[in-house]
Amino acid sequence: MGERMMAVVVHAGDQFAFESVERPVAGPGELILKIEATGICAADRKIYSKNHPWQLPDPYSPGHEYVGRVVEMGEGAAGYTGLALGDRAIAEITVPCRQCWFCHRGLYTHCDAPGVCVGSWAEYMRIPAGAIVHRVPDELSPEQGALIEPLACSIHAVELARIEFGSVVVVSGLGAIGMGILQVARLKTLGLLIGLDVDDGLLAIGSRLGADHVYNPVRHDVASEIRTLTHGRGADIYVEASGNPAALHTGLDALRKAGRLVVFGVYGKDVTLDFNIVSEFKELEIVGGHVSPNTYPLSIKCLADGLVDSSAMITHVFPLAEYERAINVRGQPGVVSIKTLLIP
Repeated sequence: MGERMMAVVVHAGDQFAFESVERPVAGPGELILKIEATGICAADRKIYSKNHPWQLPDPYSPGHEYVGRVVEMGEGAAGYTGLALGDRAIAEITVPCRQCWFCHRGLYTHCDAPGVCVGSWAEYMRIPAGAIVHRVPDELSPEQGALIEPLACSIHAVELARIEFGSVVVVSGLGAIGMGILQVARLKTLGLLIGLDVDDGLLAIGSRLGADHVYNPVRHDVASEIRTLTHGRGADIYVEASGNPAALHTGLDALRKAGRLVVFGVYGKDVTLDFNIVSEFKELEIVGGHVSPNTYPLSIKCLADGLVDSSAMITHVFPLAEYERAINVRGQPGVVSIKTLLIP
């Protein structure tokens, strides 16, 4: 028996447990990180609530938002990662095969035979050989380091939106991804930046982080408000990051003709849209968004340079052993939750 560590382990797809497991050991090309901080993703909450679209291994340890220090390196790992013992690092979720049609064209997050780098809800984490690894500067706090992955997703959403100077941009859903999108989009010198959420506490933070207008769809006719602001035209770009099917309908209504809808949410059920609006009446462009290709370096820079207010986004921090309390903090009456972190 090797050394032991504590980790959150998911059995049978959705049965979470905090238990003692064998600490990973580095094989050829692998790294072992001692985790400093790790985040709870909306996807983790969907898995916990048994409302998700993924096929999951059994068992597995969740966690893909993190930062850690290299404590062990397998043969050859130093050469391909450029890291040394004691360095801080993070690896991208997708471990590309580098051989398929998509990898050869730089679309590595759509790899036909990917590995997956997860397992940060633990004291130590194995980074598999071939993972895309990034050095994390020491000046970032562990809490900021755990924001690198979600902010990288936000940057990808903004890149997909192809925002131009003076654009009217709507961000629907002001969770961690949406609040990151809001802050990164703000750097584009917009005409108007509009935030939507059903949580008034999140709307207040969105205003503080740069939104020109914020609306609660429960109380406001969002599309009408946006048309008023744009002299009847509608928004240029609508980025949906809430995962609420109703928000997609709002997007179709709020967009101008020839506008762009970026879909970055994860939905627990099928969504039906009126595609006559997409084609016949508005000729809209719909773009799907997925994870964070080629955006980790810019995410690290945005955090290191203070271009994103990380302190506003980190609302709760719990010890790893209290992962269930941490998962359930969102949605509690009177609680404003953006990003919840776990500290092993």
